[in-house]
Amino acid sequence: MDAADLAGADAAGAGPRPVETAQTLDRGLRLLRLVAEAAGGVTVTEAAHQLDVGRAAVYRLATTLAAHGMLRRDTAGRLRLGAGLLQLARRAQPLLADAALPALRVLAESSGATAHLTVAEGAEAVALAVVEPSWTAFHVAYRAGSRHPVGRGAAGRAIQAGRDGTPGPVTSSGELQPGAYGVAAPVLGVPGLEASVGVVAMGTLDVPAISAQVQATAETVARLLAGEA
Repeated sequence: MDAADLAGADAAGAGPRPVETAQTLDRGLRLLRLVAEAAGGVTVTEAAHQLDVGRAAVYRLATTLAAHGMLRRDTAGRLRLGAGLLQLARRAQPLLADAALPALRVLAESSGATAHLTVAEGAEAVALAVVEPSWTAFHVAYRAGSRHPVGRGAAGRAIQAGRDGTPGPVTSSGELQPGAYGVAAPVLGVPGLEASVGVVAMGTLDVPAISAQVQATAETVARLLAGEA
């Protein structure tokens, strides 16, 4: 295509430049997802093979993303996520919390237990939003921002279950605090989000009944965050 063809295509409003830009963006986003899903990072050659693009294209994408703090190279030259993504994620977290709060409030009031939305941040599970029931004499005071390993507690293990596409729910007893019982289910179907919805109480729970409520709330939150409700 020569300059005249490009000019004509631009004038018609359907030239190749918007398509090329979209393709580059798509490749950059695919590269970010690839790096995010690789626990040990990836090399440029590995990324090129898995994305089915040339090494030069991956190198350009990685250089651009690194300039914006989205990617970095470790000492072995492998591509890893950069701190810039954490900054974006933290700015998005209040929006996620606000969207989930009404459903969490219903769950807390109906179950009589402290309800929470927990998200994965690296190897940790972080309580993003917490709602305590208003009518109980005693309940767990669970602070937003609390962290624990993803592999421990119902909330963290529900996130792990979600990575395998397992709907849950997951239960726990005394894993994070003696005497505390938890039930959680993963939030599925929201691209880029690893999260769970659950409740925690100081005392045994009616697991079948609470599990149904938690599962329904997790599905509601998933629809809200995916923009379907």
